[in-house]
Amino acid sequence: MPDSPGLVAILAYDGLCTFEFGIAVEIFGLPRPEFDFPWYEHRIVAVDQGPMRAMGGIHVLADGGLELLAQARTIIIPGWRDRAAPVPPALIDALRQAHAQGARLLSICSGVFVLAASGLLDGHGATTHWRYTDELARRFPAIAVDPDVLYVDSGQLITSAGSAAGIDACLHLLARDFGTQVANSVARRLVMSPQRTGGQAQFIPTPVSATPRNDLSRVMQWARERLHQPLEVRDLASEAAMSERTFLRRFTEASGQSPKAWLQHERLARARELLESSVHNTEQIAQRCGYRSVESFRVAFRSVVGVPPSVYRERFGRGVKAIS
Repeated sequence: MPDSPGLVAILAYDGLCTFEFGIAVEIFGLPRPEFDFPWYEHRIVAVDQGPMRAMGGIHVLADGGLELLAQARTIIIPGWRDRAAPVPPALIDALRQAHAQGARLLSICSGVFVLAASGLLDGHGATTHWRYTDELARRFPAIAVDPDVLYVDSGQLITSAGSAAGIDACLHLLARDFGTQVANSVARRLVMSPQRTGGQAQFIPTPVSATPRNDLSRVMQWARERLHQPLEVRDLASEAAMSERTFLRRFTEASGQSPKAWLQHERLARARELLESSVHNTEQIAQRCGYRSVESFRVAFRSVVGVPPSVYRERFGRGVKAIS
């Protein structure tokens, strides 16, 4: 648990995307009396001088100008007024300097075009709304654009897909800073799922399927109740009374990811919860999450979360000690 998560600077500009801006303010600026540790400070940072108008006829007052970015640990870029609109050189310089000083930069939806213009995304992965991914890849070929995900975490740089995916990216950053229990608590207050599974593919217009989705929801719940078992795709297909090939196709169409990837996501989400709140040791957690060996669990956990299970527990276990 960090002593202080630092200052979050949320950019505001003339033509501000109201929903994306609201996401950032709600998550990082709302008081959190339910927690007994320091929450983020936040400031609204003006990109433009003079009155700034947001979508919907709202006028925005900022706490200061771009000089505040030098103090920020995290900078949020809530969309951009127009993908083709030039990014002010002063903003590009301020973002580059903040990045060089170690600040994390998170863009929501079209805000990725600001990061792209800065050159900071060159050589990194990124995403944006599925309607804009081709344009982003064409205009900035040095960026590895992933059109299928809700967000991309490249360490200091986090980019999200369409507007609501900004919530997913912000909750992900909360989990990085405070652990999944805190992120889940914030998600509950937002009345949304802590971690949406699947990617953007599930939101791209496709022909209406005659396949009932409730059957797949039932199978997903069935699997969640049996994560301690070494489930395979064939087990889920059997429970759904489908051939493995048909189940694989329908599951991917409905969720935006393969059953194998979904199972991995669910197992690791359960593992994080156990590491934060239980006294089980790593081997016991691996067994309870359906891994055949503690080694395969450690490899999978580190690959996805970025640190070993033991380090994650030290960071977010809030004093929990494993019993051998």
